[in-house]
This record gives sequence, structure tokens and C-alpha cells, in this order.
Amino acid sequence: MEAAQKGNGVLKGSDRYEVGHVQEVIRQAHEELRQLMQQRAEVMKRIGTVKQTIAGLANLFGDGVLNEELLELVDRKSNGRQPGFTKACRMILMESGRALSAREICDHFQQKMPSMLARHKDPMASVTTVLNRLVDYGEAQPVLTSTGRRAWRWVAEPATDMKPAGFNEIVA
Repeated sequence: MEAAQKGNGVLKGSDRYEVGHVQEVIRQAHEELRQLMQQRAEVMKRIGTVKQTIAGLANLFGDGVLNEELLELVDRKSNGRQPGFTKACRMILMESGRALSAREICDHFQQKMPSMLARHKDPMASVTTVLNRLVDYGEAQPVLTSTGRRAWRWVAEPATDMKPAGFNEIVA
């Protein structure tokens, strides 16, 4: 009987069927995970669009048009403490309306929330890490500036064409 290696053991007869079955289950689980990750990215982009719309309306008409729950959902409720670093980066990027570099976001923190930067040993590294996570979440998109520098922009709607992750375009 022909034998195949399995780690340090040897597969025989029906064991090969079980391995094939396990591989099929793994293939199906992988496909489902890939589909769910794509759906999550699309949902996160849609959430970003709705939050941006609500924030824009609140900017035009004042936060008074929003109820308590909505203020909290769009990260505008003042609860006496600074928002989280990731939330703050998200809001800076979302409200900018354009691609920003990590340096520009650090400058915004320095002007508006210097105490938040003071908690970070290397603010540029912290901001870059958060921005890359927002890309992973499907909320931001990396771009290259006309000077060849890296920047990130808020993704408001799902892309109609599926571009590979990375630097998708050059912005001014």
C-alpha cells in the first residue's frame, strides 16, 4: 500500500480521504472568510460615508440637530475626556476632505490636541500605525502625493473597481 507523509507519521488508505476532506473544509472556510472580509470592508466604507454626511450636516446646522445617541455614534459627544487616538485620527482624516500625510495629522494634533501627542514616544510612528490600520479596516486608502510622499484619504464609498491594496493613485 502506498504511503504519504503526515508530519512524522505515515498516512494510509482512509487517512488520505480524511486529509482531503479536511483540506476541502479549509478551502471552503477560507473562501467564506475572504467574502466576509470583503463585506466588512464595504460596510466600513458605507459607515464612513454616513458618518461624514452626518458630521457635515452638524457642521452646517450645529450639533443641536443631533440627539445624544447620534452624537456618540459620530464621535462628537463631549464626555469630558479626549477621544481615543484612533478615533481622533479617523475624525481628522474624515473631516479633512483630502489626503493627508502622517506629518499633517501630527501637525493637526499639535495645534488642536497636543496632550494626546504627548502620550506617544514617537507620534509619527503611532499615527502611521493607526493610518495603516484604517486601511486594513477599509476606512482609508493610501495614495502617493505628487512629491512621491505617502498620504492617506478617507474612503467614503466602496470602490466600483477592485484595485489591489497599496498605493492606488497619485494625488496633488
